[in-house]
Amino acid sequence: MSKPLILVTNDDGITAPGLRALVKFMKEIGDVVVVAPDSPQSGMGHAITIDNTLYSKKMNLDSEDGALAEYSCSGTPADCVKLALQELLDRKPDICVSGINHGSNSSINVIYSGTMSAAIEAGIEGVPAIGFSLCDYSWKADFEPAGKAIKKIVSEALIQGIPEGVVLNVNIPKLEEAAIKGVRICRQARANWKEKFDKRTSPMGRDYYWLTGEFELLDKGEDTDEWALANNYISIVPTQFDLTAHHVIQHINNWNLSS
Repeated sequence: MSKPLILVTNDDGITAPGLRALVKFMKEIGDVVVVAPDSPQSGMGHAITIDNTLYSKKMNLDSEDGALAEYSCSGTPADCVKLALQELLDRKPDICVSGINHGSNSSINVIYSGTMSAAIEAGIEGVPAIGFSLCDYSWKADFEPAGKAIKKIVSEALIQGIPEGVVLNVNIPKLEEAAIKGVRICRQARANWKEKFDKRTSPMGRDYYWLTGEFELLDKGEDTDEWALANNYISIVPTQFDLTAHHVIQHINNWNLSS
């Protein structure tokens, strides 16, 4: 039987160590094609390029990674997936994996994540997809302890399938492999960022701002991704891109909206 075709992408850029590690892990499972941003695109969410041109360049960054082909893209993570599926791949991939992100994409962070938006874009196009993140923001993060679990999750997704309209958000604690207790299937924790702007003035007298903030966990549940990570588990949150609040429809139907 032919190997599965695996599309690998990310938001930290095609040279990011997390992506190089993910390619290494995926080559043990199937044939790999990489389409990733040519520069870091963290925090881009699901932005797409509509007012500028997109460029793609075939790369050969590390032949030992075993990738069939690698392409850099001048656009966002979502652009990368669109370009891969519409132009660069000669057949539909069996799965799309995004990451490994340098830093957590748990809880509310999924809204801002370019890593997860790339996976969501694949899901919208009918491709099973998983976003992987390691809770270590260092560029020199050690991704090896996560390898066994990542390969197991992808292999199971290929065998069992991921339901249509769902992508998986996987976050991995910064631990040695032996210290990881296992995997928890979770819900997204309720949290937000308590943000503020650090206002400064340039030498030319022009005001500018740096966004700063602190993560604020509002959820004490033991079935959340934040609880799992804090207790040394890998968290998997099934994430849907249908944003309809179905449970609110009847409530709004009771409003007096007649003219």
